[in-house]
Amino acid sequence: MGSTLGVIGLGRIGAFHTDTLAQLPGVDGLVVTDERPDVTAAVAAKFGARAVEDAAAVFASGVDGVVIAAATPAHAPLILAAVDAGIPVFCEKPVAFTADESYQVVERLKSSAVPVQIGYNRRFDPAFVAARNAVVGGELGWLHTVRSTTLDPVPPPAEYVAASGGMFRDCSVHDFDIVRWVVGHEVTEVYAAGTNQGDSIFADHGDVDTATTTLTFENGTLGVVSNTRYNARGYDCRLEIHGSEDSVVAGWDANAPVRNLEPGIAFPDGPPHQFFMDRFTSAYRAELGAFLEVIAGTAPSPCTAADALEVAWIAEAATLSLSHHRPVQMSEVRR
Repeated sequence: MGSTLGVIGLGRIGAFHTDTLAQLPGVDGLVVTDERPDVTAAVAAKFGARAVEDAAAVFASGVDGVVIAAATPAHAPLILAAVDAGIPVFCEKPVAFTADESYQVVERLKSSAVPVQIGYNRRFDPAFVAARNAVVGGELGWLHTVRSTTLDPVPPPAEYVAASGGMFRDCSVHDFDIVRWVVGHEVTEVYAAGTNQGDSIFADHGDVDTATTTLTFENGTLGVVSNTRYNARGYDCRLEIHGSEDSVVAGWDANAPVRNLEPGIAFPDGPPHQFFMDRFTSAYRAELGAFLEVIAGTAPSPCTAADALEVAWIAEAATLSLSHHRPVQMSEVRR
């Protein structure tokens, strides 16, 4: 018998998750809600889900697990409410709007056995998984450099920029999570630089439209994270791992949004990736499939709230580094 899942928040990613869940064989039913009743009704009708008034109604409906895709400020209270109700939780990143609030949530969760999974989908992309397996298996020898790239084709809406918390807390966190997961060690020092050459909306909110962050790991590995809101050719997300014995790359498929100028070489020759949901469709599906295993008790959470908190601390260190123009030790921000 499959599971009945609740989905709270039916914006872009929430509706996408509802679509994915409706297609998973382990899902028997869906209960959905959004603060906009018309959206709730429309999504419920489209996917044959049960529409309810609010999150409390979802928790009271008897669901086996809940997917939280509401706005970031609602994450922390919804996670804790679900856990208090004994319902396994999948929540989109981040745990909370601030790292300090995320810390408080993680502290609360220490006394609970209810599993919580945070949505860092790149951990489920086949090539990224293979890259981590190569590291864990020792194929690359000792690691010296890891490069993670996330380049957006166009900036997000102005209202999103105003509420995002900045480049490092919104975009770079995906890179911070994946390099930490692949390297398998903690970051000790962060140095970030950023610039603005595009729309003034970023500078107006103390943000940047392009950033590079250097991470030093406790084992000596160096991480380089590159991000921008202006990559007109498409959505570019790649991971390079260089070790003493070998090097591997993830994200170099036929749709990689780069123009190769090497004479006689056509690769990559497919239409460039344009949107993160298209680029990571299989990863999102695998991520929610893993959550069904968490609900069933057959697997632990593959990305815990504690994992997400470490990523939040890195983002805080990068934000501090950018504003102070200096390297920041993780001990300065981590509690």
